[in-house]
Amino acid sequence: MHGTQKTDRPLPGFVGGTLDRVDHVRTNPALLAQAFADPAARRLVLDGLEPVEVEGHLVLEPIGADAQMMDHVLLGVDRQARPIFARLVKDLGPNLVPTPRSRAIAGLIPADEVALYGAARSLVHWHARHPFCSVCGGATQAVKAGWSRRCETCGAEHFPRTDPVVIMLAEHEGRVLLGRQHSWPEGRYSALAGFVEPGETIEEAVAREIHEEAGVRVHSVRYVMSQPWPFPSSLMIACVAQAQDDALRIDETEIEHAFWCDADGVRAAMAGDSDAPFVAPPQMAVAWHLLDHWLGKVVPAAPSA
Repeated sequence: MHGTQKTDRPLPGFVGGTLDRVDHVRTNPALLAQAFADPAARRLVLDGLEPVEVEGHLVLEPIGADAQMMDHVLLGVDRQARPIFARLVKDLGPNLVPTPRSRAIAGLIPADEVALYGAARSLVHWHARHPFCSVCGGATQAVKAGWSRRCETCGAEHFPRTDPVVIMLAEHEGRVLLGRQHSWPEGRYSALAGFVEPGETIEEAVAREIHEEAGVRVHSVRYVMSQPWPFPSSLMIACVAQAQDDALRIDETEIEHAFWCDADGVRAAMAGDSDAPFVAPPQMAVAWHLLDHWLGKVVPAAPSA
């Protein structure tokens, strides 16, 4: 396992956060008020859910004297000991899908700022979508520095959700299984993926998804790394599994096509070669790093005679 994923290699997008999340401040009204009133405190500027970047950095602004603490979420304290907040928005409008602007931010700013934006986006989105209680329908309000919502009628407490998603490579005799969704750009292939269902382990979800989408039975599931994905709020859990055989029975309602690719083909795609057998996922995606991890484990191809 990669643990905290400290590495000299590039990180997937939204990985590498450095904020201290200061749970003891979130749950202490006096400390929270002190943090909000701190002259050094800053608020992350968002355009709805979109990032605002100037000269390679996210924009942070002082918190105005007329700002209300209940309208903000405390994201944490940065390395300069500054409390960092984001303003909650009641109405984000109808268009909440990620745009090229939000997806491209990973290539414009440092990794820790990408992680900061990802956390802020997920939380602001969650609050905007949960103004009412799922138990009784009553109005809810943000509590615990924006890390939960409490129903004003029945007292039920609701917490920001994160949806676990397995994303995985099935391996068979030096090749990996790649698939493509119907909506992807021409030639793009990636690891298969799917949501973990209630009552499943990660290993069971990996095996089920690969079998449902490609008809392949797998075993020996191994965890590799993870990635927060704030569109709106998933945790991508990257794994590699061993396939029992390479016969494919594709569910075309789930994926458009799938094929087995050897290491040379993966290397060519990762290098962006024009004659590669597929177009690799972008480097910000954990799928790119999963393929890179797999290439580091396989035996290099023998030179041709």
